[in-house]
Amino acid sequence: MTIAEYIANQLFKSGVRYVFGIPGGPSLPFIEAFRSAGIEFILTSNEGCAGVMADVTGRLTGKPGVCHATFGPGATNISTGIGGALLDRSPVIVFTSEMDDMMLNRTTQMNINHQKLFEPLTKATFRLNPQNVYEVMDNALRLCTEEYPGPVHIGLPAGIAGVEADDLTVTSPGARQIKHDNDTEGIISLLERSRRPVMAVGLTAARNAAGQMLKMFLDSYRLPVVITPMAKGLLPEDHPSYSGVLSHALSDYLGDVFQKADLIIGLGYDQVEYNYESWIPDVPLIHFNTIKTDLPDIANVIQFTGTPDEWFEMLENLNAGSLIFELASVKSVRSEMLTVFDSHTLHFGPVSALRILRRELPEDVVITSDVGSHLHLLGQYWETRGKGKVIMTNGWSGMGFGLPASLAVTMNMPGVTVVCITGDGGFLMNAGEIITARRYSLPVIVVVFSDGELNLIRLKQEWRNLKIYGTVLYQDDLFGADRFFGVRVLKADSDETMEAAIREALSLKEPVIINAAVDPGDYRWLVVRQ
Repeated sequence: MTIAEYIANQLFKSGVRYVFGIPGGPSLPFIEAFRSAGIEFILTSNEGCAGVMADVTGRLTGKPGVCHATFGPGATNISTGIGGALLDRSPVIVFTSEMDDMMLNRTTQMNINHQKLFEPLTKATFRLNPQNVYEVMDNALRLCTEEYPGPVHIGLPAGIAGVEADDLTVTSPGARQIKHDNDTEGIISLLERSRRPVMAVGLTAARNAAGQMLKMFLDSYRLPVVITPMAKGLLPEDHPSYSGVLSHALSDYLGDVFQKADLIIGLGYDQVEYNYESWIPDVPLIHFNTIKTDLPDIANVIQFTGTPDEWFEMLENLNAGSLIFELASVKSVRSEMLTVFDSHTLHFGPVSALRILRRELPEDVVITSDVGSHLHLLGQYWETRGKGKVIMTNGWSGMGFGLPASLAVTMNMPGVTVVCITGDGGFLMNAGEIITARRYSLPVIVVVFSDGELNLIRLKQEWRNLKIYGTVLYQDDLFGADRFFGVRVLKADSDETMEAAIREALSLKEPVIINAAVDPGDYRWLVVRQ
């Protein structure tokens, strides 16, 4: 067995079925080995998108998402997607071709030190050789899925693919056993004394599928719950405890919920999305997490590190009979927010477009969202109804995420309606992946909110009383045609044409773009200044 065959077989055994990327000459034997092992190589238009697709594949499957890039510019391109896997907490293995030992430290075309490049972007980086291939693969597969999940980089020296792998059996050490030193007495004391606790649920809880346990807990302890953007969907929006999404549109209304609290309970809360000190009132904080992490330097902060089962077992120390439930204020805040959103549906803006999408799309739709003003509205206004999903980047927050993410969802969840909602700025960054959708016949619906500007940057200029400058993307129509790279473009500039475009897109069963020319005025009133 060659090294390329060994790597391919190990990946297949670990559940890997796709490798995303762009090939280079030295990687061709690896790609052939992937094909022979039953792993499909997905050709992307940009290596950064390959990283995003590996990230989203890892999120959805819990198994390593895998991507590949060649020397130098391929590696720097893919690094953007790998940063997303790191800060959005996704298990990924990224392979890059590297110079052989003879040329590694020479001045030569496309040559940079990949280990130094990927060191700050990954949990670990390795350079493969015939003696360490078994250890490297074993460590990479383990490390990328351990808490927090994240990317691992493996450099593949040119010429190594065809070297024979020794007949060696490696015994995996398995997951590391970590002893947690928790101040359980201090936590129990805070829980027993609390009368008005508020729970803040985050990315780690969502990744560990804690939704069902959360709902069962709330049956007995009817606490108000605020969530971070990447936990969207963990608790249905019509649940009596659901208050809203921190840091997204109209989130200043949530102050009426948590400012009354005498204790904040962070449940799987990851500060990579939104730091506690950006919103928490001056009350004690109990932070339940899977690993020990940095916390703000404020009074009365205690961490509890363990599994979700252990979190909820500890939370049973709340005194249900003494709690003062604030669900009336939760209902009032949600009602006020909805009234404000509804007041922006008298013209064709982003709120109207989202309202029509929500009405016309199936309940189990998977939405991928790009970064921008529209994400702030989507995160707060969209309803997953306990069945759908919203996939976004909020730890890395890289524009251009939405389109490649939607392709990865379509590959990993065949038969489910997948819709990418993006601004025109984010779409333009990775528009070449429309060809990828067409090449693999992926029936994604790409809804582009076209307003001709980088609106979120424009808002920040306005907040600082700066001249509006450097944010205009184009004049007139974004596409100016009814086809883009061979994919149909449906124009929507009113409620009626938006509704017709969605229905037509759903009927086509092929990739399609909806060019939604929205009035960006909503954003000025709904996006919260930060």
